[in-house]
Amino acid sequence: MKKIIAWASLALIMVACGNKEKEYDATGTFEATEVTVSAKSTGELKYFDVAEGAEVKNGNVVGRIDAYQLQLKKEQLETTRGQLSATKRQLAASRNATDSRQLDLEKQVSSINQQIANAQRERQRFSELVKDGAVPRKQLDDINYQIKVLEKQLEATRDQIRSNNASLKEQSEGIAAQMDGIDAQAAGLEAQLRQLDDQIANTDVIAPLTGTILEKYVERGEFVATGKPLFKMADTQNMFMRAYVTSSQLQNVKVGQQVKVFADYGDGQKRSYDGTVSWISSHSEFTPKTILTDDERADLVYAMKIAIKNDGFVKIGMYGEVKF
Repeated sequence: MKKIIAWASLALIMVACGNKEKEYDATGTFEATEVTVSAKSTGELKYFDVAEGAEVKNGNVVGRIDAYQLQLKKEQLETTRGQLSATKRQLAASRNATDSRQLDLEKQVSSINQQIANAQRERQRFSELVKDGAVPRKQLDDINYQIKVLEKQLEATRDQIRSNNASLKEQSEGIAAQMDGIDAQAAGLEAQLRQLDDQIANTDVIAPLTGTILEKYVERGEFVATGKPLFKMADTQNMFMRAYVTSSQLQNVKVGQQVKVFADYGDGQKRSYDGTVSWISSHSEFTPKTILTDDERADLVYAMKIAIKNDGFVKIGMYGEVKF
């Protein structure tokens, strides 16, 4: 009788266990966005503050490649730029001086014209006085002579202005051509300086995201070349679990859906997180051998990603479960 009761109890326990609802709908592993940071310049790694497992923030300078030769080249280009600017100022001063001399000649013409006009008025007045016998004829002759001298000065000044105009035009065209050449050289120098600034900026090794250093491949003092991997890091704050569902489960899940995710630490130890379905594959694939699905008879499953906010306990590669 006791044996019958024992077998009956065992059967009830097995039935109860068999009817127990599964606590998850799919399983998978936790992953993170990983980035391999490579050198953007060539030279000795003068500074490298990278340690595996360390946390770094996006934009932090964690290393610096030797930029001494680039700095020297930049200084040379800046010196050349200064020389070009000085030459351009000298040409501008020369052109201004020529314009000033031409302006002085035009002022002289205006002054001589005024003197001639004054002398002509004096001649008119003395002509009346000579007719009346009030002044001697010689004073009128002196005024006429003065007018002739002024007229000759006026003509000579005008000839000089005309001659200067032709010379000034040729000189101005020459100065303009030289300035255009200087501007072209300056533009080329500016382009080279911007290129150098970019190359110098690339000697800084900058963390591209906030996360954890996974691996480092070089040490300070090593010579690195452009493209050489320096370290690998991952965004361990914003992680996701890659899980697989069968076609029959697709009707219960969609992108943007809020789900419950459990990190499995083994021996029944779990930690729950709020998750969001961020991606569902549009193509099916064969069931990976390391993945368990709700329907083990299904040969084709669909991959999906569930994003979570990590509190520091979830690690890359850890197993997890998801409940829709």
